[in-house]
Amino acid sequence: LAAFCCGRGIKGTLLLAHEGINGTVAGSDEAIAALIEHIETIDGLSGLEVKFSSAAAMPFHRMKVRLKREIVTMGVETIDPATSAGTYVEPGDWNALISQPDTIVIDTRNAYEVSIGTFKGAVDPATASFREFPAWVEAHRADLAGR
Repeated sequence: LAAFCCGRGIKGTLLLAHEGINGTVAGSDEAIAALIEHIETIDGLSGLEVKFSSAAAMPFHRMKVRLKREIVTMGVETIDPATSAGTYVEPGDWNALISQPDTIVIDTRNAYEVSIGTFKGAVDPATASFREFPAWVEAHRADLAGR
């Protein structure tokens, strides 16, 4: 992937792990289209959910491709997001869902991000990194039961 990207002037970061791929890259429209097409030919990476934005200038200085044990680091090897993910919520249904009295929104971002703003009524687990979240869930399992 690194050679593919560099050969087309694409810069940014791609993370690869057993649960899939994540990253942010920049390049010409044609180069990005070619990259998406190329990634979708790799076993287990078809059907990507791709999001686009634009920039006036190249926002990255180099191209990095990293192999990781986990993309979202939780430190819990028994969790497989591909087989144990929750229910997908359509964007148009989000406000109704979080308005339900039995719904808990837990803001798992770091303290700086939470201080900038969060959803009204969201629980702040006060974790320094997402890796601490599984321990917080275990400590609060009784409070979360049935919700």
